[in-house]
Amino acid sequence: MSIKAEEISALIKQQIESYDADIEVKDVGTVIEIGDGIARAHGLDNVMSGELVEFSNGVMGMAQNLEESNVGIVILGPYTEIREGDEVRRTGRIMEVPVGEDLIGRVVNPLGQPVDGKGTIETSKTRPIESPAPGVMDRQSVEEPLQTGIKAIDALVPIGRGQRELIIGDRQTGKTSIAIDTILNQKDEDMICIYVAIGQKDSTVRREVEVLRQHGALDYTIVVSAGASEPAPLQYLAPYAGVSMGEEFMYNGKHVLVVYDDLTKQANAYRELSLLLRRPPGREAFPGDVFYLHSRLLERAAKLNDDKGGGSLTALPFVETQAGDIGAYIPTNVISITDGQIFLQSDLFFSGVRPAINAGLSVSRVGGSAQIKAMKKVAGTLRLDLASFRELESFAQFGSDLDKATQDKLNRGQRTVEVLKQGLHKPLVVQKQVMIIFALTKGYLDDIPVEDVTRFEDEFLTWMDQNRQELLAKIKETGQLPDTEEMSEAVETFKKQFVVTE
Repeated sequence: MSIKAEEISALIKQQIESYDADIEVKDVGTVIEIGDGIARAHGLDNVMSGELVEFSNGVMGMAQNLEESNVGIVILGPYTEIREGDEVRRTGRIMEVPVGEDLIGRVVNPLGQPVDGKGTIETSKTRPIESPAPGVMDRQSVEEPLQTGIKAIDALVPIGRGQRELIIGDRQTGKTSIAIDTILNQKDEDMICIYVAIGQKDSTVRREVEVLRQHGALDYTIVVSAGASEPAPLQYLAPYAGVSMGEEFMYNGKHVLVVYDDLTKQANAYRELSLLLRRPPGREAFPGDVFYLHSRLLERAAKLNDDKGGGSLTALPFVETQAGDIGAYIPTNVISITDGQIFLQSDLFFSGVRPAINAGLSVSRVGGSAQIKAMKKVAGTLRLDLASFRELESFAQFGSDLDKATQDKLNRGQRTVEVLKQGLHKPLVVQKQVMIIFALTKGYLDDIPVEDVTRFEDEFLTWMDQNRQELLAKIKETGQLPDTEEMSEAVETFKKQFVVTE
């Protein structure tokens, strides 16, 4: 049987016409060096900075150093199984985390994977962990208060929604307690809270999560945990993951509070990464861009204008000092980025003043615009009273013959310190804060013995709840100070029935 040439050519033409070639190009490199959580790979010529890459055993990495002959990759997971000569391929994606309502009430790692043993998180949305901060014209000034429930903060260093307020102090001075109490106080404030724990012991994070659960605060809180046992890249990424989760809510018109506990450990993790990547060290061996590390994170906190939905993201970054030195490298960096700081002093803490806030060194650069009018009026002289008391207190130790005016100032100062003390996990609503500070500044506590001041406060606020509910409601609803006579009458009525201990 003869085969005609035309038939063969027609058959070939038909095959060529129907041929559909799927050409898939993959950028693949080879690991040339591995160790300490850092891999160097050759052959990834087109990889982008910050791009995710995948190793042959499924572990992900992030491209950081783009050098002429190789790429420095930080490994986001266990690196003991990766060997020299292994394949590493580009994914074309940048680092992103899952976001959305489904994360609320969960404890996740910086990659958004659950670590609380409650099963997978079903969420379809993701956001890149690095995104530009809202521009100048997209913001509005901070004037809506964020009530922490802590008298010493709400009266002296008020925080507004959209503000960045640094909490700074030595270890074991109650920094985390302030953050947890602030989160507890957001219960009915329509605020979503994100607590980012960086480099903390797993047992500590567990204890904090338990406190939040017991007080019903997990219903509006996401916990992002990068424990002390996690590799440095995850500790470095944790705050960015937290703020990205918060931005999803902010851009949808909601209010968010993000706590970074603490940025000193993040800076240390970043220093470790940078030194392993052979980046040139600067002051205290930190890399030159350690300022940018924190500024690009904290600038993402904002109060958006109404065209953008009016949402807000408030940041409470923590920094740990050594022996109260707020002039060290990382503390001064973060102080210069934030809108004020709350300085916690160990001397005050150990002498029983808790929260141990040093009113002289603490400041809010948003100030009175982040306070309700009632609080602004009653707490106006409080800072000055406290400052002059601290000054006089050191002089009074040297002489006993003090004139009456000095004696009065000392007496008022002692009572001010007592009123500003507050128990752990007992945030106080703003209307009650206004009432007790009113009683203090108008001199109603001047003749109450110092040791009875705390009891006076507790009994007075309970009495207000039972007998002057409408007065408290008026302060809450209007934000204005009610008629002074009405408030004075309430304090005087209670004072008549208060029994001083002998």
